[in-house]
Amino acid sequence: MMSGGISGLAGLAVGILASALLAGGKLAANEIGDADRGRDVFRACAPCHQVGADATNRVGPQLNGIFGRKAASVDTYVYSKSLARAGSDGLIWDLVRLDAYLENPKALVSGTRMNFRGLKDKQDRDDVLAYLRLFSDDPANIPEAQPTARPAEVDLPPEILALVGDPDYGEYLGSECQTCHQGDGSDAGIPAITGWPDEDFVVAMHAYKQKVRPHPVMQMMAGRLSDEEIAALAAYFGGLE
Repeated sequence: MMSGGISGLAGLAVGILASALLAGGKLAANEIGDADRGRDVFRACAPCHQVGADATNRVGPQLNGIFGRKAASVDTYVYSKSLARAGSDGLIWDLVRLDAYLENPKALVSGTRMNFRGLKDKQDRDDVLAYLRLFSDDPANIPEAQPTARPAEVDLPPEILALVGDPDYGEYLGSECQTCHQGDGSDAGIPAITGWPDEDFVVAMHAYKQKVRPHPVMQMMAGRLSDEEIAALAAYFGGLE
């Protein structure tokens, strides 16, 4: 049995799309959505996920070839135990399950670390899936479409991004962070920050520091940190599994 199971919400999505398949034959993502608009919708996903020829794993896994892929199967990415178990139990990312996961990730896989409330608008989900289809089996699992263009969240000087943090110092600083964020990567309503690439961590903290990201507690915490302290925290949390 897949961890978390498929809830009533996911089951409803299965029923609706299964009916569409029976009524209209083969249903492809690019037949139910607008890929051009989906490119814009995907910007909400882009801080964590990449697609395109140079896509790499970041906070979340790269999404090239997502259609028809077994859950938790991207090499070198460390998944939550719940999603890894779902993959072992046979969860395949087809159109039905991708739609259900995008609508409410934790309804399909209750223990996922994906801290995203979901896309509640059906047209948004259809469009972003049509866009992702361009990087899957249309064409033939080759990510020939251009990567999503997204501006830098914050404009940081190269010397800040080049700072090499001291993980031991980061561990000392991180004790305060772990009053909310769990060092073991577990998620109880607070996003997990373990295993993040250093650059993603640094950019996120500076985005809070510059008040680009709207979270008053994180803005206060980041505002007290120096560039070196942010780099140290990045090195520490990035090294945790």
